[in-house]
Amino acid sequence: MPFINTKTNVTVSKQQEMAVKCRLGEAIRLLPGKSESWLMVGFEPEQSLYFRGSDSERIAFVEVSVYGKLNKSACDKLTEAIDEILSQELGIQQSYIKYEEVAVWGFNGSNF
Repeated sequence: MPFINTKTNVTVSKQQEMAVKCRLGEAIRLLPGKSESWLMVGFEPEQSLYFRGSDSERIAFVEVSVYGKLNKSACDKLTEAIDEILSQELGIQQSYIKYEEVAVWGFNGSNF
């Protein structure tokens, strides 16, 4: 079960949110064994984000949490895809992406 959460300092319309969500649903397949059918996506628009002491650039911090082990080359491809999606859909110039492997993931009262 992957979770992709995007924090950004830009305003995101519902239409843009849906476009990003759909494209992330396609991009998650770049990680072996992952699909949109288990993907959860979150958005935190209009956040106070500062990089190099400034909040003047359109930026995003994206957290990708995945149950199990990650493959570096697949993460490289997903990073490229996420950067492209955020640039095209939200005009974000810089995105920073953190990957996290989750050893235990709870769902509907039990754990994987």
